[in-house]
This record gives sequence, C-alpha cells and structure tokens, in this order.
Amino acid sequence: MPRLLPTLLGPHRIDSKFLVTFLGLALGLLGMFWLGSEVLEGDTFALDKLILRGLRTDRDPGLPIGPVWLKATAIDITALGGVTVLTFVTVLVVGYLVADRKAYVALFVATAIASGAVVSSGLKAFFVRARPELVPHLVEVTSASFPSGHAMNSAMVYLTLAALVARSQELVTVRIYLISIAILLTILVGATRVYLGVHWPSDVIAGWCIGAIWAVLCSLIAKFLVRRQKIKMQ
Repeated sequence: MPRLLPTLLGPHRIDSKFLVTFLGLALGLLGMFWLGSEVLEGDTFALDKLILRGLRTDRDPGLPIGPVWLKATAIDITALGGVTVLTFVTVLVVGYLVADRKAYVALFVATAIASGAVVSSGLKAFFVRARPELVPHLVEVTSASFPSGHAMNSAMVYLTLAALVARSQELVTVRIYLISIAILLTILVGATRVYLGVHWPSDVIAGWCIGAIWAVLCSLIAKFLVRRQKIKMQ
C-alpha cells in the first residue's frame, strides 16, 4: 500500500486525465439531477419524467421526436452497449493481446471486464428499480432499470480498453483520440437508452459514473503494475 499510493496520486498521462474529467462531469450531472428533482417537485423522478416526456411527440407518446431515421439509428447505436457486442469486442482485444505476446495484459483486461460485468449485475439485483412506464418502450427489455447496464458496461469496456491501449501509445494525439472515441461511444449508448424510453436518465448517468470509476481504477492499477514491472504494456 505505501508504494501504491504515490503511484495513484502522482502525475498522470493525458489519457488518465480525460477519464477523470469525464468521471467528474458524470458525478456532477448526477448531483444536478438529484438537486433539480428535489427543487422541481420534491420527487426523485421529477427531472427524469420531464426529459422522457420531452423526447416524445405531444400527439403520441409512442413516437420519439426527430426525423424518422433517428429511431432506427438509436436502435443500432444502443446495440453497441449490449452484452453480445461488448463481449465480442473484449474477446477480439484479448485475442489481439495474446497474439502480440502480451499474455499478462490480456489476462488483466479479461479480468477487469469480467469482474465489472459481475458488479453491474449485482447492482441491478440489489436496487431492483422498475423500468420507466411513462412512455412506451421502443426496444424490448427484461432486467431491472438501475443502473443502466448498457451505459455502465459500455463505459467499463470502451473506457477501460481505450485507457489500456492508450497506455501503449507514445503519441499524445493517438492517446487523446482513443479516449475521446471511447467517451463518445459511451455517451451515445447511454443517450439512446433514454431516447428509446427504456431507462430513466438518472439510471444512465449512474451507469456512466460507475463505469468511469471502474475504468479509472483499472487504469491506475495498470499504471502501478507497469511501474512494478508486473506487466509490460509495450
């Protein structure tokens, strides 16, 4: 532990700073939702309800706002946060690392993603928050609502993988690009869950927070292991 703290609290690369910034923004947004809901009606769902209703047309709550193609696009994007796609992406990255003779990094990535998925399932089972019924769901869902599994798991997978891959890159521009794309994917997946009416906005923001925390922790642990020469990123 004495050796771990200086590593965690010391200066960080720009990719780690991007992750921490995203985490800070997500936590701030979550706090704003709680405060805004209390101010509006003293109801923890007040702001959630306002946003969900605002994303549907006045004449028919089953019709989302925006052009016709936007619904199909949202359904395609939301699949990027599903179990199938995230598992496929993780397997491809782990396979690449094994082929590149980075077995310890591959093991670290697989362990980080798998344990994160367990945490996600455990949190859903603990909170058992009901899905919003305020507007019709535009895709089929079966699990509990809080936190958003798509938002949380996409943050865990995309941010963690981007952070670890970025650590092996020397060019700052490449590291910024990787983290930025991962953050963009995470935001888009979470936003589509709300647009499709299957999650309260606060579910998604909580998922972003937890996923970002997980990615930051994985990045810091990887940094510590690299310094202790337990794993080699390059």
